[in-house]
Amino acid sequence: MRTGIVMTAKPGVEDLAVRAEELGFDSFWVYDTPMVHGDPFMSLALCAKATHRIRLGIGVTSPALRSAPAAAAAVSSLNALAPGRIVCGVGTGNTARRTLGMRPTTMAELESFTAALQELTAGREADYREGPRSSRVRFLHVGPYVDTEAPVEFVVAAFGLKAAAVAGRLGAGLISFGMHDPAAWSALGRARQAAAGDAGSAEQSRSYLMTSVHILADGEDRYGDPVKDSMGHIALCALILSAENPDFREAFPLEEAAAVDRLLRLRGTDPADPRFHQALYRNYLGRLSPEDRELIVPSLVDRFGLVGTRDELVERIDALAKSGVDELVIHPVVDPENEMAAFARLLA
Repeated sequence: MRTGIVMTAKPGVEDLAVRAEELGFDSFWVYDTPMVHGDPFMSLALCAKATHRIRLGIGVTSPALRSAPAAAAAVSSLNALAPGRIVCGVGTGNTARRTLGMRPTTMAELESFTAALQELTAGREADYREGPRSSRVRFLHVGPYVDTEAPVEFVVAAFGLKAAAVAGRLGAGLISFGMHDPAAWSALGRARQAAAGDAGSAEQSRSYLMTSVHILADGEDRYGDPVKDSMGHIALCALILSAENPDFREAFPLEEAAAVDRLLRLRGTDPADPRFHQALYRNYLGRLSPEDRELIVPSLVDRFGLVGTRDELVERIDALAKSGVDELVIHPVVDPENEMAAFARLLA
């Protein structure tokens, strides 16, 4: 199992990228959530200049955030700084759109945008549309502005089979967040392979799982505050999504549905509030605040965190590897340097 680190984009994140490279991690990622964190391309440019080997990932951009030409210019500019080390994740903007009070884009938009990025970053032409007007575009740079020679790795954000099929048709990889069920990963892999076969697409990139890890000390409470602090930011994402999406909430067990109600009371908001998104996404993917600890009920710990003894974690990670996960990417929030070192030792 390969390993990586994901962090929020901000100045100074390059120091953690350097440490991740020293510890032997394979990749270093930053999120693309404009109204919550800093700019991912600026952060990764700093990481590119400070590192030499580690792959650098955008996790993930969206057609709702940037036009394909603008995104391609940013990705290919990064590729000029770190040739062949760039991974571009693309999704419907499930988070980045909702933090703006908007809905995610469609699968069709995701597919056409990703396909255009693949073409443009390879120096080829792609369609570009604005309303009824369309044209063919490509890089017109003369000189070392971007790198279209070194390959860029593309991955599609997927929680369901439709997105996995998009990845298959485009010969792209998969990336998902907080999904620890090996059976679900196996299903995504089958959907991707079937779509790739139908489209005659041979190239397949890696599958990445973004999550958190907490290694239990001897006698440590599996549901105690240190565990919640380590993985609560991942579980809180699930509660926030269920507050936004009634269908997702209906699938929650009773104690998790009750936690969603408590979340809304703590935030002092409800879906009818025009500033609902501002209240709901405050401190998104940041370290869990003490008042939010009560929201992280035991079933959320079990579902959305990789928590256990060393032997338990090795067994769970092995099951994920067998189901098709190629790389485990963790987001440390309590003490990132020490958490990265502990994770590196876990799988050494």
